[in-house]
Amino acid sequence: MSLNNIVPVFKLYGESLNWPTPELLHCESIHSRSSLYEWNIRVHQHADLVQLLYMHKGQAEIEIEGTRRRVNQACLQIVPALCIHGFRFAPGTQGYSLSFAAPLIAQFEEQFGRPLQVLMQAACVPVKASRGQINTLFHTLQNEYEGDGEARDMMIHSLISALLVWLNRQCKPVLIGRDKVERRRCVIRRFNKLVESHYREHLSIAHYASLIGLSSVHLNTLCHEFYGHSALGVLHQRLMLEAKRSLLYTSMTISQISDYLGFSDATYFSRFFRRHTGATPKAFRIAPVWDSVPDKKLIR
Repeated sequence: MSLNNIVPVFKLYGESLNWPTPELLHCESIHSRSSLYEWNIRVHQHADLVQLLYMHKGQAEIEIEGTRRRVNQACLQIVPALCIHGFRFAPGTQGYSLSFAAPLIAQFEEQFGRPLQVLMQAACVPVKASRGQINTLFHTLQNEYEGDGEARDMMIHSLISALLVWLNRQCKPVLIGRDKVERRRCVIRRFNKLVESHYREHLSIAHYASLIGLSSVHLNTLCHEFYGHSALGVLHQRLMLEAKRSLLYTSMTISQISDYLGFSDATYFSRFFRRHTGATPKAFRIAPVWDSVPDKKLIR
């Protein structure tokens, strides 16, 4: 039996629907979610999210891939995509949880000019003398995330950039293990990056598989294991995310969005969109419903 048949996969812990907004990140306090579950976040994993858990005050038992450790000092826990993890907090523990979707990580990697290896390996980083700085950064980030201030996105990206620079300076690259589970995860991470770079090109699954060095059957098997659906489903969901964001946040016509997303014509794009949402692009633009796609593992 696959590990993924035992360990649940969530977008965010305890949620069965897609995120209700087009955000590529999520920021919340430890209290806001953990208090709903008696301060106990049972082991689970995220197929395409990287999380940073910042504990400012309190105590926690952190479980990463079957290894538990107790922490009682201010620290920042890195939880890579596909990493099995869980947290048990002492009641009243203060801090924040920040979740990054794969497309957002790709944006920051482009900004850095290289892969952010620091986000690929689980690590618990004490903040030590930077505690005040990091707490202020997270507090400001959550306020911006929940607010609607001028240049909100620019401010959020600036804060995240500062956090990633700080984190990158603290951590030395660690060689990733080569056990079977880790090798499968590496394949899925590679596929995620390829999808992010080429989803508008409508490449075949066979082409993606050849770039990774696998057969189409093997790639589909891994996607079913980690996502619960096919590799083609992953591609379609990435296209759907971009289509929804384009409809809501740009002035492009439906025909222009169709061209931008690589469809041969607007009619085909509209059929594709309606098949996945039950609504036409025009209707979605008027009354968006972000959780209309039934699959809860939509790539963000």
